[in-house]
Amino acid sequence: MTYPAAGGNTTGHAIRPTAAGSMILRIFRRQFHPGTIHTLYGAIVAQARRPEFYEEFGIADTVEGRFDMIVLHLAIVVRRFRREPQGAALGRALLDAFGRDMDHNLREMGVGDLTVPKQMKRMMEAFYGRARSYESALAGDDPVALEQALVRNVFAGGEPRGAVLLAEYVRRAAGQLDTVDGGQFLRGLLAFPELHAILAGGA
Repeated sequence: MTYPAAGGNTTGHAIRPTAAGSMILRIFRRQFHPGTIHTLYGAIVAQARRPEFYEEFGIADTVEGRFDMIVLHLAIVVRRFRREPQGAALGRALLDAFGRDMDHNLREMGVGDLTVPKQMKRMMEAFYGRARSYESALAGDDPVALEQALVRNVFAGGEPRGAVLLAEYVRRAAGQLDTVDGGQFLRGLLAFPELHAILAGGA
């Protein structure tokens, strides 16, 4: 599924930049469409919230489950961006958007000001740890390692019925992103595999 640049966002609230984020975005606006970061992050969240993941793949429809699906998609996209000349900067901007989104969600859930920084640190550590495990499994083309990483993180260590399916989705998503021309990312376009084909066992 391809997400075009569009108005509005899928997180349900405005993403307000931090001071550092504002500086980064001012630099990026000379290189990227002004809505690129907003649209890319919105596409990641929209895909992570697809109901099939929770209804068919067996991922828990909880705060933790949704967090892990955002992290999974963000990790796949950031992995791909590293190959682009502007990819490192684009990846940092996406992580900044992720941080603002998580900060906002924590505060909406009633987490106090003194606790938010600790929770944010935990969330960012979770992202980097998960991203390393997914990238290592994909780089080694090891389906079992990828399934184990997903069981450990997305399925919270249980015996999920959808681990094999989700691993196949991740491999296809990473492969599909690898074939995309980098210019599409600069225009705010992201393409992910169709979930129904994977659920049906199709190509």
